[in-house]
Amino acid sequence: MHSILKIILIGLLVGCLFNMPYGYFQFVRFTSFIGFGYFAYKSFVEQNKFDAILFVLLALLFQPFEKIALGRLLWNIVDITVALYLILGLTKKTNAKSN
Repeated sequence: MHSILKIILIGLLVGCLFNMPYGYFQFVRFTSFIGFGYFAYKSFVEQNKFDAILFVLLALLFQPFEKIALGRLLWNIVDITVALYLILGLTKKTNAKSN
C-alpha cells in the first residue's frame, strides 16, 4: 500500500505540470494532504523523525482548506521536487529489499 500510494502521488504531482482544469489541482491537494498525513504517521511510528516532520510540512503545504498561492512556476518546482523525493524513497525501499 505504501508504495502504491507513493506511485499515485508521483503521477498526480507530475500531472500538475500540464494544463489541467482547476478541479484536478483541488483533487491533488486533497489526495496529497491525505497521503502525506499517512506517510507522516507511518514515519512517526517507525521513529523516522526527519521524514515525519517533512511529511507533516508537506501535508500542511498541500492542505485543501486554505489555498497557498505560490504561483504556477514555484508550484511546478515544488511538485517535481516532491515527486523526485518520493521516487527516491521508492528506490531506497526497493534496494533495501533486494539486499
